[in-house]
Amino acid sequence: MTFSNDTSPVSLARRAWLRKTAWAAGAAAFGGTSLGLAVPLASAQTPLKPLNLSWNAGAICTAPVAVADKQGFFTRHGLQVELVNFAGSTDQLLEAIATGKSDAGVGMALRWLKPLEQGFDVKLTAGIHGGCMRLLATRSSGIVDVAGLKGRIVGVSDMASPTKNFFAIVLKKQGIDPDTEVTWRQYPANLLGEALKKGEVHAIADGDPTIWNIRESDHLYEVSNNLCGEYQTRSCCVLGVRGSLIRKDRATAQALTQALLEATEWTANNPEKAAEIFSVHAPSADVNQLTAMLKSHTDHHHPTGDVFRKEIALYADDLKAVNVLNSGTDSNRLASRVFSDVLTT
Repeated sequence: MTFSNDTSPVSLARRAWLRKTAWAAGAAAFGGTSLGLAVPLASAQTPLKPLNLSWNAGAICTAPVAVADKQGFFTRHGLQVELVNFAGSTDQLLEAIATGKSDAGVGMALRWLKPLEQGFDVKLTAGIHGGCMRLLATRSSGIVDVAGLKGRIVGVSDMASPTKNFFAIVLKKQGIDPDTEVTWRQYPANLLGEALKKGEVHAIADGDPTIWNIRESDHLYEVSNNLCGEYQTRSCCVLGVRGSLIRKDRATAQALTQALLEATEWTANNPEKAAEIFSVHAPSADVNQLTAMLKSHTDHHHPTGDVFRKEIALYADDLKAVNVLNSGTDSNRLASRVFSDVLTT
Protein backbone atom coordinates (compact mmCIF):
# COMPACT_ATOMS: atom_id res chain seq x y z
CA MET A 1 0.00 0.00 0.00
CA THR A 2 1.22 3.46 -0.88
CA PHE A 3 0.45 6.56 1.14
CA SER A 4 1.87 10.00 0.51
CA ASN A 5 1.13 13.66 1.13
CA ASP A 6 -0.33 15.57 -1.81
CA THR A 7 1.27 18.99 -2.14
CA SER A 8 -0.33 20.02 -5.42
CA PRO A 9 -1.65 23.61 -5.69
CA VAL A 10 -5.23 22.35 -5.69
CA SER A 11 -4.62 20.30 -2.56
CA LEU A 12 -2.88 23.14 -0.75
CA ALA A 13 -5.64 25.56 -1.64
CA ARG A 14 -8.19 23.01 -0.51
CA ARG A 15 -6.42 22.57 2.84
CA ALA A 16 -6.37 26.31 3.36
CA TRP A 17 -10.11 26.41 2.71
CA LEU A 18 -10.65 23.52 5.10
CA ARG A 19 -8.75 25.30 7.88
CA LYS A 20 -11.13 28.21 7.48
CA THR A 21 -14.04 25.78 7.34
CA ALA A 22 -12.97 24.04 10.54
CA TRP A 23 -12.72 27.36 12.39
CA ALA A 24 -16.02 28.62 11.08
CA ALA A 25 -17.82 25.34 11.73
CA GLY A 26 -16.55 25.41 15.28
CA ALA A 27 -17.72 28.98 15.65
CA ALA A 28 -21.11 28.05 14.28
CA ALA A 29 -21.35 25.23 16.80
CA PHE A 30 -21.25 27.85 19.53
CA GLY A 31 -23.63 30.26 17.86
CA GLY A 32 -21.10 32.06 15.68
CA THR A 33 -21.00 32.63 11.97
CA SER A 34 -21.12 30.11 9.12
CA LEU A 35 -18.36 29.39 6.63
CA GLY A 36 -18.37 32.73 4.92
CA LEU A 37 -20.23 31.20 1.97
CA ALA A 38 -23.57 32.43 0.69
CA VAL A 39 -25.60 30.33 3.12
CA PRO A 40 -27.26 32.47 5.79
CA LEU A 41 -27.81 30.86 9.16
CA ALA A 42 -31.41 30.58 10.26
CA SER A 43 -32.72 32.99 12.87
CA ALA A 44 -34.84 31.95 15.80
CA GLN A 45 -37.89 33.48 14.05
CA THR A 46 -37.41 31.64 10.76
CA PRO A 47 -39.57 28.51 10.39
CA LEU A 48 -37.53 25.41 9.66
CA LYS A 49 -37.79 23.86 6.21
CA PRO A 50 -38.87 20.18 6.40
CA LEU A 51 -36.71 17.79 4.41
CA ASN A 52 -36.23 14.01 4.17
CA LEU A 53 -32.68 12.65 3.98
CA SER A 54 -32.12 8.97 3.21
CA TRP A 55 -29.08 7.23 4.64
CA ASN A 56 -27.82 3.83 5.73
CA ALA A 57 -27.85 4.11 9.52
CA GLY A 58 -25.60 1.08 9.88
CA ALA A 59 -22.79 2.44 7.71
CA ILE A 60 -20.05 4.33 9.58
CA CYS A 61 -19.43 6.27 6.34
CA THR A 62 -22.61 8.20 7.08
CA ALA A 63 -21.56 9.27 10.58
CA PRO A 64 -21.58 12.98 9.52
CA VAL A 65 -25.34 12.65 8.95
CA ALA A 66 -25.85 11.61 12.56
CA VAL A 67 -23.50 14.39 13.66
CA ALA A 68 -25.38 17.01 11.63
CA ASP A 69 -28.62 15.90 13.27
CA LYS A 70 -27.31 15.63 16.85
CA GLN A 71 -25.07 18.71 16.84
CA GLY A 72 -27.64 20.99 15.25
CA PHE A 73 -25.95 21.70 11.93
CA PHE A 74 -29.19 21.09 10.05
CA THR A 75 -31.17 23.34 12.37
CA ARG A 76 -28.65 26.17 12.16
CA HIS A 77 -29.12 26.13 8.40
CA GLY A 78 -32.89 26.36 8.73
CA LEU A 79 -33.69 22.70 8.11
CA GLN A 80 -35.95 20.27 9.93
CA VAL A 81 -34.45 17.04 8.62
CA GLU A 82 -36.14 13.69 9.00
CA LEU A 83 -33.61 10.88 8.64
CA VAL A 84 -34.90 7.89 6.69
CA ASN A 85 -32.95 4.66 7.14
CA PHE A 86 -33.03 3.18 3.65
CA ALA A 87 -32.12 -0.47 3.22
CA GLY A 88 -33.34 -1.04 -0.34
CA SER A 89 -31.39 -1.20 -3.58
CA THR A 90 -29.52 1.77 -5.01
CA ASP A 91 -31.99 2.04 -7.89
CA GLN A 92 -34.87 2.15 -5.41
CA LEU A 93 -33.11 4.84 -3.37
CA LEU A 94 -32.36 7.02 -6.38
CA GLU A 95 -35.90 6.54 -7.66
CA ALA A 96 -37.24 7.60 -4.25
CA ILE A 97 -35.13 10.76 -4.40
CA ALA A 98 -35.92 11.50 -8.05
CA THR A 99 -39.67 11.12 -7.53
CA GLY A 100 -39.86 13.20 -4.36
CA LYS A 101 -40.40 10.41 -1.84
CA SER A 102 -37.10 11.56 -0.38
CA ASP A 103 -35.31 14.85 -0.93
CA ALA A 104 -31.70 13.71 -0.77
CA GLY A 105 -29.46 10.81 0.16
CA VAL A 106 -25.91 9.81 0.95
CA GLY A 107 -24.32 6.97 -1.00
CA MET A 108 -21.29 5.70 -2.91
CA ALA A 109 -20.11 7.27 -6.17
CA LEU A 110 -19.05 3.93 -7.65
CA ARG A 111 -22.54 2.57 -7.00
CA TRP A 112 -24.57 5.61 -8.07
CA LEU A 113 -22.95 6.59 -11.36
CA LYS A 114 -24.47 3.73 -13.40
CA PRO A 115 -28.11 4.54 -12.54
CA LEU A 116 -27.35 8.25 -12.88
CA GLU A 117 -25.99 7.54 -16.36
CA GLN A 118 -29.39 6.02 -17.11
CA GLY A 119 -31.15 9.26 -16.28
CA PHE A 120 -32.32 9.46 -12.65
CA ASP A 121 -33.03 13.11 -11.79
CA VAL A 122 -30.61 13.27 -8.86
CA LYS A 123 -27.68 15.69 -8.69
CA LEU A 124 -24.45 15.14 -6.77
CA THR A 125 -23.56 18.27 -4.79
CA ALA A 126 -20.53 17.26 -2.69
CA GLY A 127 -18.15 14.48 -1.77
CA ILE A 128 -18.23 13.38 1.87
CA HIS A 129 -15.01 11.44 2.43
CA GLY A 130 -12.82 8.59 1.21
CA GLY A 131 -11.33 5.46 2.69
CA CYS A 132 -14.04 2.98 3.69
CA MET A 133 -13.39 0.08 1.27
CA ARG A 134 -10.87 -2.67 2.05
CA LEU A 135 -9.41 -5.84 0.54
CA LEU A 136 -8.36 -8.54 3.02
CA ALA A 137 -6.55 -11.87 2.91
CA THR A 138 -5.07 -14.29 5.41
CA ARG A 139 -1.45 -13.70 6.32
CA SER A 140 -0.56 -17.13 4.95
CA SER A 141 -2.23 -16.59 1.56
CA GLY A 142 0.77 -14.99 -0.11
CA ILE A 143 -1.46 -12.18 -1.37
CA VAL A 144 0.36 -8.97 -0.51
CA ASP A 145 -0.95 -6.66 -3.21
CA VAL A 146 -3.82 -6.36 -5.67
CA ALA A 147 -1.78 -8.04 -8.41
CA GLY A 148 -1.74 -11.14 -6.19
CA LEU A 149 -5.45 -11.63 -6.96
CA LYS A 150 -4.67 -12.91 -10.46
CA GLY A 151 -6.06 -16.42 -10.78
CA ARG A 152 -7.70 -16.20 -7.33
CA ILE A 153 -11.27 -16.09 -5.99
CA VAL A 154 -12.48 -12.93 -4.24
CA GLY A 155 -15.54 -12.85 -2.02
CA VAL A 156 -17.81 -9.79 -2.22
CA SER A 157 -21.23 -8.94 -0.83
CA ASP A 158 -22.68 -7.81 -4.15
CA MET A 159 -21.55 -8.22 -7.76
CA ALA A 160 -22.35 -4.54 -8.36
CA SER A 161 -20.96 -3.25 -5.08
CA PRO A 162 -18.75 -0.17 -5.06
CA THR A 163 -16.00 -2.26 -3.47
CA LYS A 164 -16.10 -4.86 -6.23
CA ASN A 165 -16.10 -2.07 -8.82
CA PHE A 166 -13.19 -0.32 -7.14
CA PHE A 167 -10.85 -3.31 -6.97
CA ALA A 168 -11.85 -4.35 -10.50
CA ILE A 169 -10.70 -0.88 -11.59
CA VAL A 170 -7.38 -1.26 -9.76
CA LEU A 171 -6.84 -4.69 -11.33
CA LYS A 172 -7.55 -3.30 -14.78
CA LYS A 173 -5.02 -0.51 -14.27
CA GLN A 174 -2.42 -3.14 -13.37
CA GLY A 175 -3.02 -5.05 -16.58
CA ILE A 176 -5.16 -7.80 -15.05
CA ASP A 177 -8.57 -8.47 -16.58
CA PRO A 178 -11.02 -8.46 -13.63
CA ASP A 179 -13.58 -10.45 -15.62
CA THR A 180 -11.40 -13.30 -16.94
CA GLU A 181 -8.37 -13.45 -14.65
CA VAL A 182 -10.13 -13.09 -11.28
CA THR A 183 -13.19 -14.97 -10.04
CA TRP A 184 -15.72 -13.07 -7.94
CA ARG A 185 -18.05 -14.94 -5.60
CA GLN A 186 -20.98 -13.40 -3.74
CA TYR A 187 -21.77 -13.98 -0.05
CA PRO A 188 -23.79 -12.13 2.56
CA ALA A 189 -21.46 -9.49 3.99
CA ASN A 190 -21.44 -11.01 7.47
CA LEU A 191 -20.35 -14.39 6.06
CA LEU A 192 -17.35 -13.17 4.07
CA GLY A 193 -15.02 -14.03 6.92
CA GLU A 194 -16.40 -17.56 7.15
CA ALA A 195 -15.96 -18.07 3.41
CA LEU A 196 -12.31 -17.07 3.77
CA LYS A 197 -11.80 -19.40 6.73
CA LYS A 198 -13.29 -22.33 4.81
CA GLY A 199 -11.01 -21.70 1.85
CA GLU A 200 -13.91 -21.01 -0.50
CA VAL A 201 -12.25 -17.72 -1.44
CA HIS A 202 -8.70 -16.41 -1.30
CA ALA A 203 -9.55 -12.79 -0.40
CA ILE A 204 -12.57 -10.72 0.58
CA ALA A 205 -13.56 -7.13 -0.15
CA ASP A 206 -16.26 -4.95 1.36
CA GLY A 207 -16.88 -1.67 3.17
CA ASP A 208 -16.70 -0.49 6.76
CA PRO A 209 -17.83 -1.32 9.36
CA THR A 210 -18.29 -4.96 8.25
CA ILE A 211 -14.89 -5.46 6.62
CA TRP A 212 -13.06 -3.61 9.41
CA ASN A 213 -14.67 -5.83 12.06
CA ILE A 214 -13.78 -9.00 10.12
CA ARG A 215 -10.19 -7.80 9.81
CA GLU A 216 -9.94 -7.22 13.55
CA SER A 217 -11.74 -10.37 14.73
CA ASP A 218 -9.97 -12.72 12.32
CA HIS A 219 -6.56 -10.97 12.40
CA LEU A 220 -6.47 -10.60 8.61
CA TYR A 221 -4.00 -8.72 6.44
CA GLU A 222 -5.25 -5.56 4.73
CA VAL A 223 -3.97 -5.98 1.18
CA SER A 224 -5.27 -2.66 -0.07
CA ASN A 225 -7.95 -0.01 0.37
CA ASN A 226 -9.39 2.90 -1.57
CA LEU A 227 -6.84 5.38 -0.26
CA CYS A 228 -3.94 3.87 -2.17
CA GLY A 229 -2.12 5.56 -5.02
CA GLU A 230 -4.12 8.09 -7.01
CA TYR A 231 -7.21 7.45 -4.85
CA GLN A 232 -5.77 8.85 -1.62
CA THR A 233 -7.33 12.22 -2.46
CA ARG A 234 -10.55 10.91 -4.00
CA SER A 235 -13.88 10.86 -2.17
CA CYS A 236 -16.01 7.73 -2.33
CA CYS A 237 -19.16 8.77 -0.46
CA VAL A 238 -21.33 11.50 -1.96
CA LEU A 239 -24.42 13.59 -1.31
CA GLY A 240 -27.18 13.44 -3.91
CA VAL A 241 -30.10 15.89 -4.02
CA ARG A 242 -33.35 15.68 -5.98
CA GLY A 243 -32.96 17.60 -9.23
CA SER A 244 -36.37 19.27 -8.97
CA LEU A 245 -35.54 20.52 -5.47
CA ILE A 246 -32.40 22.22 -6.77
CA ARG A 247 -34.32 23.81 -9.63
CA LYS A 248 -37.25 25.01 -7.49
CA ASP A 249 -35.60 25.65 -4.12
CA ARG A 250 -31.86 26.00 -4.60
CA ALA A 251 -31.47 27.66 -1.18
CA THR A 252 -32.65 24.50 0.59
CA ALA A 253 -30.32 22.28 -1.43
CA GLN A 254 -27.51 24.71 -0.64
CA ALA A 255 -28.34 24.72 3.06
CA LEU A 256 -28.40 20.91 3.21
CA THR A 257 -25.08 20.60 1.41
CA GLN A 258 -23.40 23.20 3.60
CA ALA A 259 -24.76 21.71 6.82
CA LEU A 260 -23.46 18.27 5.89
CA LEU A 261 -20.05 19.64 4.88
CA GLU A 262 -19.73 21.38 8.24
CA ALA A 263 -20.76 18.19 10.03
CA THR A 264 -18.21 16.22 8.02
CA GLU A 265 -15.43 18.61 8.99
CA TRP A 266 -16.59 18.43 12.62
CA THR A 267 -16.42 14.63 12.38
CA ALA A 268 -12.84 14.84 11.09
CA ASN A 269 -11.85 17.09 13.99
CA ASN A 270 -13.80 15.17 16.66
CA PRO A 271 -13.72 11.46 15.71
CA GLU A 272 -14.22 10.24 19.28
CA LYS A 273 -17.34 12.35 19.80
CA ALA A 274 -18.62 11.55 16.32
CA ALA A 275 -18.22 7.82 16.99
CA GLU A 276 -20.17 8.16 20.22
CA ILE A 277 -22.97 10.00 18.42
CA PHE A 278 -23.08 7.40 15.64
CA SER A 279 -23.00 4.48 18.10
CA VAL A 280 -26.67 5.12 18.92
CA HIS A 281 -27.42 3.76 15.45
CA ALA A 282 -25.03 0.81 15.87
CA PRO A 283 -25.66 -0.39 19.45
CA SER A 284 -23.63 -3.59 19.04
CA ALA A 285 -20.53 -1.75 17.80
CA ASP A 286 -17.53 -0.90 19.95
CA VAL A 287 -17.13 2.88 20.19
CA ASN A 288 -13.33 2.60 20.20
CA GLN A 289 -13.45 0.65 16.94
CA LEU A 290 -15.86 3.17 15.43
CA THR A 291 -13.44 5.92 16.42
CA ALA A 292 -10.55 4.09 14.76
CA MET A 293 -12.59 3.68 11.58
CA LEU A 294 -13.40 7.38 11.46
CA LYS A 295 -9.75 8.28 12.02
CA SER A 296 -8.82 6.10 9.04
CA HIS A 297 -11.32 7.86 6.76
CA THR A 298 -10.58 11.15 5.03
CA ASP A 299 -13.43 13.28 6.39
CA HIS A 300 -11.22 16.34 5.87
CA HIS A 301 -11.58 15.67 2.14
CA HIS A 302 -15.10 16.66 1.12
CA PRO A 303 -14.77 18.26 -2.32
CA THR A 304 -17.21 20.64 -3.94
CA GLY A 305 -17.22 22.72 -7.12
CA ASP A 306 -14.98 21.88 -10.04
CA VAL A 307 -12.72 19.65 -7.92
CA PHE A 308 -15.69 17.40 -7.18
CA ARG A 309 -16.93 17.48 -10.77
CA LYS A 310 -13.49 16.33 -11.94
CA GLU A 311 -13.54 13.46 -9.40
CA ILE A 312 -16.88 12.32 -10.86
CA ALA A 313 -15.42 12.41 -14.37
CA LEU A 314 -12.41 10.37 -13.27
CA TYR A 315 -14.68 7.74 -11.71
CA ALA A 316 -16.71 7.67 -14.92
CA ASP A 317 -13.51 6.94 -16.87
CA ASP A 318 -12.70 4.16 -14.41
CA LEU A 319 -16.15 2.58 -14.64
CA LYS A 320 -16.04 2.67 -18.43
CA ALA A 321 -12.74 0.77 -18.31
CA VAL A 322 -14.40 -2.12 -16.44
CA ASN A 323 -17.57 -2.07 -18.56
CA VAL A 324 -19.88 -0.71 -15.87
CA LEU A 325 -20.65 2.49 -17.80
CA ASN A 326 -21.29 2.48 -21.52
CA SER A 327 -18.12 2.80 -23.58
CA GLY A 328 -19.65 5.64 -25.59
CA THR A 329 -20.44 7.77 -22.53
CA ASP A 330 -18.55 11.06 -22.44
CA SER A 331 -17.18 11.17 -18.89
CA ASN A 332 -16.88 14.96 -18.68
CA ARG A 333 -20.35 15.47 -20.10
CA LEU A 334 -21.80 12.91 -17.68
CA ALA A 335 -20.05 14.57 -14.74
CA SER A 336 -21.40 17.97 -15.74
CA ARG A 337 -24.92 16.54 -16.07
CA VAL A 338 -25.07 14.71 -12.73
CA PHE A 339 -23.24 17.39 -10.71
CA SER A 340 -24.75 20.62 -9.37
CA ASP A 341 -22.63 23.35 -7.82
CA VAL A 342 -25.27 24.53 -5.37
CA LEU A 343 -22.76 26.41 -3.20
CA THR A 344 -22.02 28.89 -5.98
CA THR A 345 -24.55 31.70 -6.15
